[in-house]
Amino acid sequence: MQSKDLTKEAPRSPKDIMGSYAILARTIDKCRATIAGTNGEYHFNCPLDQMIFGFKGTDAEAFKAKAAEGASDEELLAFLNETGTPKTNEEIAAWTASVMKTDYHNHEDAGKKAWFDGECTRLGLDPEKTYLFDYLDEDDRVSY
Repeated sequence: MQSKDLTKEAPRSPKDIMGSYAILARTIDKCRATIAGTNGEYHFNCPLDQMIFGFKGTDAEAFKAKAAEGASDEELLAFLNETGTPKTNEEIAAWTASVMKTDYHNHEDAGKKAWFDGECTRLGLDPEKTYLFDYLDEDDRVSY
């Protein structure tokens, strides 16, 4: 599979849904770019990626190894579904709906809240009305 050069273009949005999962398409882009050495400022298995791997109980390094074999998006989706903790379609949909509303402005970790509020201010976003995925999309938009 051809990987994106994340030094020249952003990965897919965390809002892009693949197999009912948010985050997965972005995780795949960052994973492939990491393997190719074109990940730039993006990091595979960052806290965002860990949200999906944690939900599924899937090992990030095993996922990366599968991607390194040249697995397609569909094959990586199948790998995610077949590994870790089995989830029903309803559980996946509920998880996706929940993570789409990840709110760092009201995060219990004061450091994450301060970082998020500062980043939103830098981008001209209202931290009280901005979800994490909205911030990531805007940050990607202004970076490329």
